[in-house]
Amino acid sequence: MTEYPRIKSIDDFVVYQKAVKVFDAFTDEDLPILSENFASRELAKNQIRCLDSICANMEEGYARKSGKELKHFFRMSRGSTGESKGRYKRLRKFLPAEIIKKRVSQLDEIQAMLHSLISKLSD
Repeated sequence: MTEYPRIKSIDDFVVYQKAVKVFDAFTDEDLPILSENFASRELAKNQIRCLDSICANMEEGYARKSGKELKHFFRMSRGSTGESKGRYKRLRKFLPAEIIKKRVSQLDEIQAMLHSLISKLSD
């Protein structure tokens, strides 16, 4: 039987760590590129909110300490992940293709991890 480490904080969730990493990559790497013109700045404002929402919903759900609420907020995070992926696809005119591909792949992984986690959580 496989033993899993005990979750003591939101930081112990690998999916949360990955979401923070994507948020940081956006602010460090993508945002400077997107700050160059009006249209991309407007999309960047929405993207930063959405990427933050992935993390924030996991944080709020974990803080509530309720299986049903945790599941609800992790579902919200999964929805924000889908929204972020779609926006990255629309940012293709402003960001290099390799950045888009990398971020969408990272978000695909986060979305799959959230889906798996949600299915294992009890109500």
